[in-house]
Amino acid sequence: MVVTLIIVCEVGFWVLLAAGLALRYLAGMRRTGAAVLLMEPLLELVLLVVTAIDLKNGATADWKHGMAAVYVGYTVAYGHYTIRWVDGHVAHRFAGGPRPVKPPRYGLARARHEGLLWLRTVLMAVVASTLLQCAIWYVGDGDTGSLRSWQAVTLRTVVLHGVIALTYLLWPKKDPGRDAAAEGEAAGAREKTLR
Repeated sequence: MVVTLIIVCEVGFWVLLAAGLALRYLAGMRRTGAAVLLMEPLLELVLLVVTAIDLKNGATADWKHGMAAVYVGYTVAYGHYTIRWVDGHVAHRFAGGPRPVKPPRYGLARARHEGLLWLRTVLMAVVASTLLQCAIWYVGDGDTGSLRSWQAVTLRTVVLHGVIALTYLLWPKKDPGRDAAAEGEAAGAREKTLR
């Protein structure tokens, strides 16, 4: 039942997102669309309550309960970011809004962007691990190995994403357009000094 609910919540997230944006931009009902978008957190609340009830009714804590906690953590950390990204693209496409700003591709600006995404992953891990720890305490003396393994998964995710983000800082990708322009200016300066 918990797996089905996770799938329903994921589908519901996208259905509510599409409905909210359609109301905002296609139907011109901005407030109603915003109200529909604000219903998104209710999905996670339902998932938390059903997961707690499932555990209370004697279900063995397993990977489904751990996945539910990670899903809630991911939605808390990346849900608003995703909604804002999609909203910007829909506003541009259907309501004449400005073209969404793309993330930087080069240099320290890209490293900063990746670092901020990593902080979202840290938030996801903190929320998920906290929910998992609450579930471990809630279960008490029962088998909680699966929940603890999900805590390890969140930690590994933070470390892996942190290493990837760090590579953008240590080895920043250089802007080929800027390098070509700088090379052209240097060649022009050398040519002037030779005259």
